[in-house]
Amino acid sequence: MGQLAYKANAAATMQRLRSLYDRVALDQIFAVFELPSVALAEFRREHPEPFCSYPDPRTRIRFWDEFLREKAPLEDDSMPSAYLSEFDQGLYGGLVGGEVRFMAHSENGWISSMVPPLLRNWSGLGSLSLAETSPWWQLYLDQLSHFTAGAMGRFGISHFILIDSLNFAFELVGATHTYLSLSEHSEAVRKAIEFAFHLNLKVQAAFFERVPLFEGGTFSNMVQWIPGRIISESVDPFHMTSVACFEEWGREAVQRMFDRFDGGVLHLHGNGRHLLEAVSSLRGLKAVHMGDDRGFIPASEILPDLRARAGTLPLVVNLEYPAFVHKLTSHELAGGILYRVQNTPGPSDANRWMKSVRDYRV
Repeated sequence: MGQLAYKANAAATMQRLRSLYDRVALDQIFAVFELPSVALAEFRREHPEPFCSYPDPRTRIRFWDEFLREKAPLEDDSMPSAYLSEFDQGLYGGLVGGEVRFMAHSENGWISSMVPPLLRNWSGLGSLSLAETSPWWQLYLDQLSHFTAGAMGRFGISHFILIDSLNFAFELVGATHTYLSLSEHSEAVRKAIEFAFHLNLKVQAAFFERVPLFEGGTFSNMVQWIPGRIISESVDPFHMTSVACFEEWGREAVQRMFDRFDGGVLHLHGNGRHLLEAVSSLRGLKAVHMGDDRGFIPASEILPDLRARAGTLPLVVNLEYPAFVHKLTSHELAGGILYRVQNTPGPSDANRWMKSVRDYRV
């Protein structure tokens, strides 16, 4: 059994997580406790302004090492992993000539990326290529090497988001033009989706070639650790469309990608919850992270509804520490859910409640 310096009970945790994602623990609950962080406070001091340049990957893996080391005393259901936030969006557009821009996120220590639309219109679509001559391809491979070396034996490297389907079309011509093109330039959109499939497949294949599975599973910023080669898909563009639009333009692309790996996970923001039933029927979907967004009722407040709509599909939900403790002690928590407990005072508080979490039955 593999060992992690920053997760003493890794074997037991993976056994619990496996039961969740195998859908044999619907009567149980799972918990990841988020802690105050000295490393994150230092990151905030070092990044007073959001916009920045591409960071040195050696600096970034040091941040993750310091951040995850603070979590080492936890006996919860977390599995420590670093996230390639630098490439979570901008890499894909950058590989075909887009201008990659970076932003520091004080709330979680990420430095994320995006690109402004790189085509004026669809006439430039034919000029795109999958050549490995882009400097961003080599930077991506170099960062994978730095991260895998820096994490070895201490923590894992999480899979990172795909930017395919309409997400990639957004990077090409922008969101508004993409939505209009579904009816005005539908053939161009379909060609972009096909191109995006091969681009994303190349990026994700490179990840799994260079980042070894841990005990046969994938580390995940969404679901901690999950058996198999599991990808992290996004259906964000369809949050602002009907379910019918997702069925016509989104389902096939996601399903096609899931089928190339051992399945995947998804996240839904507050404005995408109407898609829950539709995505739940995707073959190979392992779990859905239910995001909370300003202007929407927190997912934790409508859990009975979400649980019923998702069937046996495991969900990940955020909950503040006082609310979690109250619902835990009053036996009000729904099963088959991984709770991300926010603003936990400290590791001793988390560990004290984990016995109740492990013993809990719906």
